[in-house]
Amino acid sequence: MSMKKLLRRSVQAAALAAVLTAGSVQAETTLNVVMHSDLKIVDPIFTTAYMSRNYGYMVYDTLFGMDNKGEIKPQMVGKHEVSADGLTHSFTLRDGLLFHDDKPVTSADVIASLKRWGAKDALGQKMMSYVKEMKAVDDKTFQFLLNKPTGLILQALGKPSSNVPFIMPARVAATPPNQQIKEYIGSGPFVFLKDEWKPGDKAVFAKFAKYKPRSEPNDGFSGGKVVNVDKVVWKVIRDAQTQMNALSKGEIDVIESASYDLLPVMEKDPNLKIVNLNPFGFQYTFRYNVLHKPFNNDKIRQALLYAFNQEDFLKAVIGNPKYYKVCKAMFICGTPLATTKGFDDKLESNFKKARELLKEGGYDGTPVVLMHSTDVGVLANLAPVAKSLMEKIGMKVDMQSMDWQTLVGRRAKKDPPEKGGWNAFLTAWAAVDNANPVAQPFLNAACDKALFGWPCDKQIQALRDQFADEADPKKQLAIVEKLQMRVAEYPTHIWLGQWYGITAMRKNITGAPEASVTVFWGYKKQ
Repeated sequence: MSMKKLLRRSVQAAALAAVLTAGSVQAETTLNVVMHSDLKIVDPIFTTAYMSRNYGYMVYDTLFGMDNKGEIKPQMVGKHEVSADGLTHSFTLRDGLLFHDDKPVTSADVIASLKRWGAKDALGQKMMSYVKEMKAVDDKTFQFLLNKPTGLILQALGKPSSNVPFIMPARVAATPPNQQIKEYIGSGPFVFLKDEWKPGDKAVFAKFAKYKPRSEPNDGFSGGKVVNVDKVVWKVIRDAQTQMNALSKGEIDVIESASYDLLPVMEKDPNLKIVNLNPFGFQYTFRYNVLHKPFNNDKIRQALLYAFNQEDFLKAVIGNPKYYKVCKAMFICGTPLATTKGFDDKLESNFKKARELLKEGGYDGTPVVLMHSTDVGVLANLAPVAKSLMEKIGMKVDMQSMDWQTLVGRRAKKDPPEKGGWNAFLTAWAAVDNANPVAQPFLNAACDKALFGWPCDKQIQALRDQFADEADPKKQLAIVEKLQMRVAEYPTHIWLGQWYGITAMRKNITGAPEASVTVFWGYKKQ
């Protein structure tokens, strides 16, 4: 037997002895979960993929967290002060913060982590444009010195979804943001058991015994992240029917994203319950790559604004109108920034208008390499709908099928489509990611600094800057209207309606928290 295995068994034996010494005879509690996809990238700053983000919430912690009212509350921060002129923000970390290697979290770790995140994330980039300097006052206190006041600081530090400003050890955060980290240590409520990670099979997390939750009740990403199970195992089961059978038999405890087709069957199972843990929902999105033909032409991108309609996409995946909403507002229907300005005549499958725009753009039959994700149920039917609608206006489409994690890796490539690159793909964003023009990742049109797809437009960037500087809600809405009208001229992406994810679990599972991201503190297994 290898020394590595002997050491691992020794550690396990010591842990068991500690439990028995404490007088407990309770067996280890393991929560078995089927997530929406496989975990292959364990760097939540390198990619916006939601599996990597979900992994991030297991392993890392954040300075602030958003509650379910949308308010930003302190998380790792114990004290926050702003100078009278609004130019200095002082933060003090709360007591008891430890990384999984038992080293304390320091100001240096925070600053290094925020620099890496701020170079990658759209909202982080915008926040950093206001920050003249981040400096450590001591091991627990750090300051932001601003070049002008802004209300973005807490909104950015409390950003709930991709990319999340997770705090890593400074040595890990020193990794360039376009390279993946190689050490997986955080200060969050769970420890990632790398030796038990088998991509395509499972990922395993153990409760971090030294994690110190806040004293306030948990509310979304704020308050106490109390862990009530010993382990969480993310199992890979690709077939929806097999997932449901395993849940019914008790072989697994939770299906994060249940198949809409199977909901009527699961609702009749006396051992199961169906819940919506994300009251904000999601938004489907079609993303262009503007670097290469044919979508390097504004008119050809505009053509799809007329060719597409939201209902076809929503029906193909969700099916039941109970779980979706047609919505032409970029920033989510039901919010203060919801407007259809610039889009009232679009997303109606006006094929005649779409063909006219293709002709104006000089479309020459260049095939569109459309990446098609096959293994994520809530995405799998989107690309075939897009392909059909594009072909109806005379475009050639080369739909290439792959699993989601392969797509995630490929979409970062700037290579021409014929050399392994791409022209378009479809995805879904949590609604909170699209809450405003600064947070919306696909609206960032900062050229090489933008997300994959790399739109490049000074007018969009100027309007995003105006929004960041504006505090008056009415004036913010006016800026949003101008933005949508500009996006109608220079499309960065197409939003394809809102929908609501449904989680299925066994009835002996309680305490699942409501949040716009699937998280596993609070869960109890009886």
